[in-house]
Amino acid sequence: MAVIPKTITDILRNVIYPGSNQNVVELEMVQEIRIAGSRISFTLVFQSENDLNIQAVLETCAREIEKSLGTEYDLTITPKGSNRMKAPVLPGVKNIIAIASGKGGVGKSTVAVNLAIAMAKTGAKVGLIDADIFGPSIPKMFGEEGAHPLIEEINGRDMIIPVEKYGVKILSIGFFSNQETALIWRGPVASNALKQMIIQGLWGELDYMLIDLPPGTSDIHLTVVQTLPVTGSVIVTTPQDVALADVIKGVSMFQSKSIDVPVLGIIENMSWFTPAELPENKYYIFGKDGGKNLAQKMEIPLLGQIPIVMSIREGGDNGIPAALVDDSVIGNSFIELAANVIEQLDYRNENLKPTERVRVKKR
Repeated sequence: MAVIPKTITDILRNVIYPGSNQNVVELEMVQEIRIAGSRISFTLVFQSENDLNIQAVLETCAREIEKSLGTEYDLTITPKGSNRMKAPVLPGVKNIIAIASGKGGVGKSTVAVNLAIAMAKTGAKVGLIDADIFGPSIPKMFGEEGAHPLIEEINGRDMIIPVEKYGVKILSIGFFSNQETALIWRGPVASNALKQMIIQGLWGELDYMLIDLPPGTSDIHLTVVQTLPVTGSVIVTTPQDVALADVIKGVSMFQSKSIDVPVLGIIENMSWFTPAELPENKYYIFGKDGGKNLAQKMEIPLLGQIPIVMSIREGGDNGIPAALVDDSVIGNSFIELAANVIEQLDYRNENLKPTERVRVKKR
């Protein structure tokens, strides 16, 4: 087999930088690859000469190359410190989940909030970013409209400390803007605000990071997939046809070749209404099983069906989300939903390669 530089980079994609979900090739650490006969050499660029992971990464690279190419090659790996190395974004976050919807008004943010709380109730460490820059609703749903996140200087950088409530770390542009004033921003300004919340957030170790995206498809969606390697996405819809038509567009966006983020499944919200005085009755106000049937047609898992219950709306308005209520019909619905999402994440991680950030091609 002829060994060329691409052979080396393909092998080194198996070397994950410690504490990150990205490999040394994605992080642009592998440079100056030279191959001369049986001699292979390259440079590994680290963020600092004092990086504690240098030895471990060097040994892992050498082991992967020997495993693939054998021992007949003379291998030289030169470590090099540089502040220009691309640092991993959210290195302590294991799974990043995009919560999306094809259109507005389907309860996407409500589902995101209650799903985050239900996941936290399993004992997991959970974060939630309100990426709906133009209509942030997460602060109100958590009862934290007046919160102002603190800023802490760490290693010369100003870091934003997320607000923590109900076991979930949260950041929203709503914490930094006047609740009574409409945000009128051009796309690049909104995208930069979101990047700042992601990169400067002091998130620490998290099992799950949920990102509540705006409805439809927009610059914000592109900013997220270009900034973060999104593990998977879920699409929230209601059963009626007008919402389902937009779901297809949302699924298509994530599954497109240029983005390639796995769709974990569909969540059907407002599936039916059951009045308190008639607990056995179900009234399908927006149609029956539209999301369920679409999931089957598109061969995507149906993660859950959430009924219309007044307590969900009241909880969102009062800052006490319905998922907090133990042993209730709606509380159990969100616990079941969280279990299904976690199951699909585990399946995805066992069977698919880690997602890569979308690269911006320079012309």
